[in-house]
Amino acid sequence: MKQALNIQFHGMEASAAVEAKAREFAAKLDAMAPDLMACRVRIDLEQKHQHQGRPYGVRLDLTLPGHELVVNKVQSEDVYVALRDAFDSMKRQLDEVVRKRRGQEKPHALELRGEVVRLDSEAGTGFIRTPAGDEYYFGRDNLAGTPFEHVQEGSTVEFLPDVGKQGLQAKRVSVRG
Repeated sequence: MKQALNIQFHGMEASAAVEAKAREFAAKLDAMAPDLMACRVRIDLEQKHQHQGRPYGVRLDLTLPGHELVVNKVQSEDVYVALRDAFDSMKRQLDEVVRKRRGQEKPHALELRGEVVRLDSEAGTGFIRTPAGDEYYFGRDNLAGTPFEHVQEGSTVEFLPDVGKQGLQAKRVSVRG
């Protein structure tokens, strides 16, 4: 980072532990984008809400050549949770900027078609066979828009292929006429 990390506390005493955590998170962002120019962190102890405790608000401002990224007012009653969530959000934004700079687009999985070849109604699971002969496992939670009870062996489905711990898996399975 070209400029020193700027950490400000408002409505509360400065905390060495919170500052150390902010520096740790900022170092990870700096490693993602070596041309990072500046990072400003503002931590506020917000006013007490009528039905809640006093939330902490975190705002991040990041400066890169040609980009200003902002995460505004991530709140939590735990300052460390608010800090983590704000930096996670900034990491996603920075990742997108870095990927675009490299000319990379986020890869999207291609949908496959297949036929339901086996069902286990008690377990709420089944298998789909593609025209290439590959079999993909799916569970009740992987169905999109159709209850498991309405799926039958022989149904034509479309799905997103994935590789899980147990092998090939089908995600977002939708039944086609």
